[in-house]
Amino acid sequence: MGAIYLIRHGQASFGAGDYDKLSKRGVEQGTVLGRALAARGVTPDRVVCGGMLRHRETAQACLDAMKLAANWQEDPAWNEYDHENMVEAYRPRFRNKAVMAAELAASLNPRRAFQDVFAEAMKRWIGGEHDADYPESWVAFCARCEDAALRLQTALGRSKTALVFTSGGPISAVARHLLGLSSERAIRLNWTLANAAVTKLIYSERGIYLSTLNEHAHFEHDSSLITYR
Repeated sequence: MGAIYLIRHGQASFGAGDYDKLSKRGVEQGTVLGRALAARGVTPDRVVCGGMLRHRETAQACLDAMKLAANWQEDPAWNEYDHENMVEAYRPRFRNKAVMAAELAASLNPRRAFQDVFAEAMKRWIGGEHDADYPESWVAFCARCEDAALRLQTALGRSKTALVFTSGGPISAVARHLLGLSSERAIRLNWTLANAAVTKLIYSERGIYLSTLNEHAHFEHDSSLITYR
């Protein structure tokens, strides 16, 4: 059997000028993850990254800790959905970031207010009734992620191991396909994926199967490393 480890990126810089960059904690999560994978004897035949900075920085920290060269193949099919477009399609006035910041700041809990808006924006996106408003529909996003997993399986060949540094959305989309989940349940799963957690797929000539989901026991010695954004 071959193995594909889907790794969600470390904590990003929520609320900062560049969300895509890892926070200090995100880098530490990547390092701890790398040590844990090395202790398990994981030796990748191939490393793949999505095209986002947070994917590459997580890969860098993880591979450094594994004492492996920071070499990977970049595949944008593992990129996250466009959350900014999703929010703007739901609430067009938020195309003006100053308007969005002022409106959220006026609420009692700006972080919770944004989460509420984001949840409704996500619901609209996956609903399928407004696909023309988005450069990539929910159905197209899921197909992209499923295809990325199948292409990787084919490229690896028999009994190989790959690490894939990606985001929660693609991991949830792949799990949705393999478990036969509804779109709504897939999104609920997405909210629970921890930063720098591991979802393990196993494969053979018969297909790809989900082995483990959202593993993050490597952080249980320090609860501050368990984050979700």
